[in-house]
Amino acid sequence: MSTSSINTTALRHRHANAPLTDVIDAVDAEAWNKQSPCEGWTARDVVAHIVDTQREFLIGRGLDVGERPDLDDPATGWREHTGRVATLLADDTLVDAPYEGYFGPTTLGATFEQFYIWDLLVHRWDIAQSAGIPAAFTDAELDRMEAGADSFGDALYMDSVCKSGVEAASDDRQSQILARLGRRAEG
Repeated sequence: MSTSSINTTALRHRHANAPLTDVIDAVDAEAWNKQSPCEGWTARDVVAHIVDTQREFLIGRGLDVGERPDLDDPATGWREHTGRVATLLADDTLVDAPYEGYFGPTTLGATFEQFYIWDLLVHRWDIAQSAGIPAAFTDAELDRMEAGADSFGDALYMDSVCKSGVEAASDDRQSQILARLGRRAEG
């Protein structure tokens, strides 16, 4: 399938998923139980969070996402889950389906892009930090992270979204955006 025939939501998912999957694949087995920047969560817990929140959203829209994958091997479980999600998001009718969202009338695709694809970017950094893997974002990814944070307004700091902002370790854009999201990137 060429990228010209894929809908925007599926394409954005693909672009956010590929580097996250690379990070997940690079995590050593013993690093999965290390503390992540997300208070109280290990790297494995972060993957479980991404899987579970996506499943909850999609199942809540009446979609069949299959059984929850076993996360004893997070990389294998992640690839199984995200493959199913990619298949669902390739359906133009599905991503254009309207519903009443938290912020008002929207579509499944718009919500998936606003929060769940945004979550792939942010949590890529969390997993990488747990495992000691460098995680740099492109300007386009930083734009998406910043726009996503802007779109949440005060809801950005609700329970289970982001901690309150912290002081940035340096003045580079990535450190500034991560600090806004309650994450301290050492300079």
